[in-house]
Amino acid sequence: MTDLPDLLKIADGAVELARSIVVSRDPGEITAKGDRDMASEVDFAVEASVRHYLADLTPDISFVGEEEGKSPQEGRFLWALDPVDGTANFVRGIPLCCVSLGLFDGKRCVLGVVDLPFMNARYHATEGGGAFCGSRRIQASGTRDLNAAIVSIGDYAVGTGAQVRNERRLAITERLAGRVQRIRMWGTAALDLVWVAEGKTDASVIMSNNPWDLGGRRDRTRSRGACRLRIR
Repeated sequence: MTDLPDLLKIADGAVELARSIVVSRDPGEITAKGDRDMASEVDFAVEASVRHYLADLTPDISFVGEEEGKSPQEGRFLWALDPVDGTANFVRGIPLCCVSLGLFDGKRCVLGVVDLPFMNARYHATEGGGAFCGSRRIQASGTRDLNAAIVSIGDYAVGTGAQVRNERRLAITERLAGRVQRIRMWGTAALDLVWVAEGKTDASVIMSNNPWDLGGRRDRTRSRGACRLRIR
């Protein structure tokens, strides 16, 4: 189960299945998940379909999804899925949303596939293998100066303790606003990171670290330059 090229093909098939569901269905019934958080029928349909697909092809690998949680089996490897990253965008018809699937070896993510269903783009990476958009190899920008940088910011916190947690987010936003070329908020962590990897943006500030939030964006070897930007 450690052959990454074969596992990448399986992951790509899983994400293709997910994409076909996202582009062919309306969001359907919306389920509240707490304060200003939600899941659509499509979120649940994608997760169920991908869970079953991967269970058939990789039965020894456990699975965790954002909506239904972790499968009962334990093991060295773990699939992590965000079925629709950017559900709030998706339900409003905003095309900035992604399917994000990652494979973990223990705590190390070794493979990731991210699909942008409404933008006709798919990204993938494997440990030591670089990052790609389709068949095209990508790399981060060479920007080092904040005043020339476009920086994306993850969503502000909602739910319990949001006001306190957002104090730090707002402070970072304020400091960035006075220094960077532009700030952007896309509403999906997957998009934040693949666009950094591709050099469309220069850095991303994300303060949420669930496996399904970040697992699909594996290879950062070409993105380290963006991490050297400094706020002073």
